[in-house]
Amino acid sequence: MPIIQIATAFNIDLEFELAEFHKRLLAYGIDFTLLVIYLFSMKYLLYAGFNIDFEENMGLDILVISIPMLLYSLLTELWMNGQTVGKKIIGIRVISLEGGEPTLGQYILRWITKFFEWPFLFGYIFFSKEALMIYTFATAIFGVAVAIIIAVTPKSQRLGDLAAGTVVVNTKSKLSVEDTVFVKVNEAGYKVLFPDVMRLSDRDINTIKNVLTQASKRNSYEMCNRVAMKVKDVLKINADMHPSQFLEKLLEDYNYLATKE
Repeated sequence: MPIIQIATAFNIDLEFELAEFHKRLLAYGIDFTLLVIYLFSMKYLLYAGFNIDFEENMGLDILVISIPMLLYSLLTELWMNGQTVGKKIIGIRVISLEGGEPTLGQYILRWITKFFEWPFLFGYIFFSKEALMIYTFATAIFGVAVAIIIAVTPKSQRLGDLAAGTVVVNTKSKLSVEDTVFVKVNEAGYKVLFPDVMRLSDRDINTIKNVLTQASKRNSYEMCNRVAMKVKDVLKINADMHPSQFLEKLLEDYNYLATKE
């Protein structure tokens, strides 16, 4: 299984398993099916349930059908930490080539470059069989081009990934990462040791969580030591704790303080 090494802001190389093409295709198929179900359901509701005239209400059709379908992949990846419903079911996700969750700008770049992959145009062309056939054919042609690009790029990236600096990896594997940086904190009498942790960026926190996850799975904590030293230097912290315990405490403090803001 292909492995990718990603250099983080802490000068630590994290390893991730690249998502196999068949998994990406299955995830796409699930998302496509969900959109088709949404399309038919909304069409039936609008034109059979409410007896709305299509010609006079094309704007409404676009607003309640086309736009949600168009925004589906962007919003789900934003809300679900790099996953659509299909990606969640299959066990793959999008991450930044810097090791953490992609930024809003990266998500938008990925989304803009995949406009032809989603049937959002069905919202207002579905009543034309000719238009549907042409659009389906064009989508299939573009899909073949996407598959070729994924196959020939070293990190199995499509154009959107190349532009955004992202990659799709497995989450259900021995090298997987947790879907969230949040950890359970017992707030009763909780004492914050490192309030300066809030000076770290979300990407830094993601990296710390990823390092702890991989260190635990490999039973090797040398990465934790290097990251802990870097964080102590950046935040000017003196702490006589085991590196992994120090990083875990940082995450707990971060989660506690983040919920209080």
